[in-house]
Amino acid sequence: MSNERMLEGAVKTAEGVELKGMVLEAVVEQCDGCDRIREFEGEKFCTSYPFPAKKWVLGDCNFATHVARVTASGKKINPLKASKRAARGGK
Repeated sequence: MSNERMLEGAVKTAEGVELKGMVLEAVVEQCDGCDRIREFEGEKFCTSYPFPAKKWVLGDCNFATHVARVTASGKKINPLKASKRAARGGK
């Protein structure tokens, strides 16, 4: 999908950029390098989450494409399997 289509229908308002009834906040410095960033009228926005700063409060953003996720064993794991394993108390 092209960059223009990701924010198709977005409108600049007094509050900011509005897309489908949601006001989008501009990306933060930690987002630099992410593939989900799109530019609209000179500002950069996340196509996955309207409030990017909140995704970085407790650590890495789970949508970030530029952040490597490696477990203690050094292998990437399936997040669905990891959540099920954690729910049942396994390692």
